[in-house]
Amino acid sequence: MREAIEGSLAIARAVAMCRPDVVAAYPITPQTHIVENLSRLVAEGQMHTEFVSVESEFSAASVVLGAAATGARAYTATASQGVLLMAEVLFNIAGLRIPLVMTVANRAVSAPLSIWNDHGDSMAVRDSGWIQIHCADNQEAVDTTIQAFRIAQETELPVMVCMDGFVLTHTMEIIDMPSQADVDGWLPPFEFDRRLDPANPKSFGMLVTPEYFAEIRHAHHAAMARALPVIEAADRDWAALTGRATGGLLAVEGDPEADVAIIAMGSTVGTLRAGMAADAGRAGPARLLNLRAFRPFPAEALRAALAGVKHLIVIDRAISPGLGGIVGAEVAAALYDMPDRPRLHNHALGLGGRDIPETIYADLLAAIKDLDAPGFSVFDADLAKLAPEDR
Repeated sequence: MREAIEGSLAIARAVAMCRPDVVAAYPITPQTHIVENLSRLVAEGQMHTEFVSVESEFSAASVVLGAAATGARAYTATASQGVLLMAEVLFNIAGLRIPLVMTVANRAVSAPLSIWNDHGDSMAVRDSGWIQIHCADNQEAVDTTIQAFRIAQETELPVMVCMDGFVLTHTMEIIDMPSQADVDGWLPPFEFDRRLDPANPKSFGMLVTPEYFAEIRHAHHAAMARALPVIEAADRDWAALTGRATGGLLAVEGDPEADVAIIAMGSTVGTLRAGMAADAGRAGPARLLNLRAFRPFPAEALRAALAGVKHLIVIDRAISPGLGGIVGAEVAAALYDMPDRPRLHNHALGLGGRDIPETIYADLLAAIKDLDAPGFSVFDADLAKLAPEDR
């Protein structure tokens, strides 16, 4: 049913429809509304789950790890410094191959302190072994959240659903919420064959000697690679039920014949869509690539989407100091041996929540004409505000 609803409430209702057995909750801006709304659904009797209010994000991650390990469908949510406090447990969850779902309401990390949106938090744990899927709008976030429970179960990998803090979490959108019957019919009951069972004792997370550690890490890497078709299949099956496709790994829109492409993640994609529509072709045609799966990285899908592209503009919402753009580096690595690979133009935008206007679409297309431009820039930085040595 289509209705105007805040993003956080929509996510809470989507999670409730997936019937988690355990929810671990610790509030942190801008994720707070998600767990607040889940708490309200439990209190009103609309959701039947073990709702655990914990004292920190470290505890929240620990609770869902233990719950999922015993065969319970588990969920939590966090943001920013909360992701960092969870980091030790996030690596454990992924390394133990525990299937669960977490929403990250993306927010910049300190210092300096910022409560606004960028992707610094999820990027900080990009190598933890979690599947990471980014959402461009709240409809996509709702659909992806439901898909994430199935993806986690089928891959035995944890799934992080990333949605931009405030820009999506606190924004009202018209969302087509699925029915409980549709979700019940689409999402199978939770099963975890390796669950802890007193009748069949086993241990998790034991000391591994060097004779076996490399093989375990390789198996985890292979499992991430096998998750690529699972993510695509979940999207196809959801589209068959609802008529809505999120795009799976990578969604391509715009002019399919354009030799310029822009790749971005999260709500920036929506801004670029609006800018493309408002520009009406004056700045020139472009393909717009919505990179949804950041882990596992869809290298083959990306290469196929860039056939015939001469210039690729890569947008980052976080940077790696001393290197530059994080997504830019990933894209460059994926394309290094691609015949006739496009020239890369890597720009960071909207760091710490700086507003990204619709005009950014035309500005980015204009910038590729500067042959002397650096390979990476913080595109919207006013360098006049800095000391000369920092410009």
